[in-house]
Amino acid sequence: MNNSVINTARLLAAGLRALLVLTVVTGILYPLVITGVAQGLFNGKANGSEITYQGKVVGSSLIGQAYNLPLKKGQETPEPDLKWFQARPQNGLGTNSVNTQYKLILSGATNRSGDNKDLVDWVKAAKAAVVKDNSVPGYTVKPSDVPADAVTSSGSGLDPDISPQYADLQVHRVAEKNGLSVARVQKLVAEHTEGRTLGFIGEPRVNVLELNIALRELVAKS
Repeated sequence: MNNSVINTARLLAAGLRALLVLTVVTGILYPLVITGVAQGLFNGKANGSEITYQGKVVGSSLIGQAYNLPLKKGQETPEPDLKWFQARPQNGLGTNSVNTQYKLILSGATNRSGDNKDLVDWVKAAKAAVVKDNSVPGYTVKPSDVPADAVTSSGSGLDPDISPQYADLQVHRVAEKNGLSVARVQKLVAEHTEGRTLGFIGEPRVNVLELNIALRELVAKS
């Protein structure tokens, strides 16, 4: 009996020591090391890839934003603020219905098949809106000019980037709305166009938030 109790006590003590050691190593030392390496070598990414403007955080380079006008009385869907470059549609986003204490937007895709009527209607309406909004005196957008990312949302619904083709399509409208020359706005887009990662991964892209910040600065100087 005594041996049994002693053996049990030894096993419990060994288990407790192992628990304490593993807790210190995996619960304290490892997180501290990883956090230190991340903060030291990848500070921006470790802190959410934040974008600051005039000393304030205005967003993340990884999360897309909407550039809309304030809702009018009785209006349910806001209209786009056409003086800014517009991002991709956000049809996949949902609203928080569980924790209603906070106004949260839930990321997600539409999960519609290519021949789904709702999706087809969304794409047709989005294409018509892109053609209408971006056609200005002296520049008419054709339906065939509208790229896919202008009328479809991403898998997350929060893609921060658009294609250079979609950015170029918006240049004339943005130039007119802000009293700028088309050439200057085109140069702005070119300056904010990123190539493929490592030269072969992904597609060329334009970060909409960074582009709109540069546009704001350009308008302020003008």
